[in-house]
Amino acid sequence: MKSDMSELVERLIKIGVLKTSGLIEAFLKNDRQNFVPGIYSWRAYENSPISIGYSQTISQPSTVAFMMELLQPKSGDKVLDIGFGSGWTSGILSVSVGKNGTVLSVEIVPEVYKFGKGNLSKYHYSNIEFFEGSWTDLAPDNFDCILVSAGADSTVPQKLALLLKLGGRLVIPVNNFSGQSIRLIKKISENEFDEYNYPGYIFVPLV
Repeated sequence: MKSDMSELVERLIKIGVLKTSGLIEAFLKNDRQNFVPGIYSWRAYENSPISIGYSQTISQPSTVAFMMELLQPKSGDKVLDIGFGSGWTSGILSVSVGKNGTVLSVEIVPEVYKFGKGNLSKYHYSNIEFFEGSWTDLAPDNFDCILVSAGADSTVPQKLALLLKLGGRLVIPVNNFSGQSIRLIKKISENEFDEYNYPGYIFVPLV
């Protein structure tokens, strides 16, 4: 008998936003119901955002799948997850990068940090490191992938893009005249980046 999570994953595959076998496995291993507040557990498998309190949400599953496919995390990658919120994205990334990879999970809202870290404790992932505060306070480092689950102003913060390794990928929502776009940034040389824009999304502000 199929679980509700497997049915959600099948729907994401059917609508074409979840495609990669490694990501499909990572979604299946991170049951969304374990990352939503108990009062909303009955809504866990809806394709919609859900409030986790403090003006924050766990994003719509199709949006998370779309962003993960743009990010393309792979085994052994070093990943930065900014605004990890409920912890769901960090759990997906943890499985995607495997035991040889690492995930640095950053959350600035103390109550949300506690909530997300508590949710992830159910899984005992050994490759996740947590940071409570702003990504701007991180020690200098470089990452293969950076996922941001909050909307930046009209431009991608340069300091954030510079955290990418050569060949690295950054996926971040950015404000535009009609709402927000998800933007994919690829670092192709030390001073050059390719950018791709996907409009039609709404996220909480990046702080």
